Amino acid sequence: MAGRMSDPLVIGRVIGDVIDNFSPMVKMSVIYPSSKHVYNGHELFPSAVTYKPKVDIYGGDLRSFFTLVMTDPDVPGPSEPFLKEHLHWLVTDIPGTTDTTFGKEIFSYDMPRPNIGIHRFVFVLFKQKRRQTVVSVPASRERFSTRDFAEENDLGLPVAAVFFNCQRETAARRR
Repeated sequence: MAGRMSDPLVIGRVIGDVIDNFSPMVKMSVIYPSSKHVYNGHELFPSAVTYKPKVDIYGGDLRSFFTLVMTDPDVPGPSEPFLKEHLHWLVTDIPGTTDTTFGKEIFSYDMPRPNIGIHRFVFVLFKQKRRQTVVSVPASRERFSTRDFAEENDLGLPVAAVFFNCQRETAARRR
């Protein structure tokens, strides 16, 4: 059940900062070529997330299509994220029985490069009402809003979401 206080999306303030409370309807798995799985709140190094991950969707069907948004709500830094959100990846028309490689890439994968502090990188999955429903595409990656994008394209609430934390490797190695 979404919204429980133990929910990592609540603890990590993904629900609130990026998306509203929702009930997960499908399962989404995000795996980087470096064999790193994305689990809520886990830390991944920038070197492990250089190349776009494979995103699998479980629970869709032949008639369903999905939109995937990957965003960083902590730009330029988590203490003052006044440039939020930065759009890292946008894929639409993902068939419900496959993965992102079959979708339509609107914005290609932009590797995380956190400068200040620990950033959250959030994958949000929306179920489209039909194919090619995403017509309102952002002009740039900067100052993106996942909520506004979903509203403009009538996507409703997310059906799945997962996030990881990431910081500059030099800072992490010094600990």
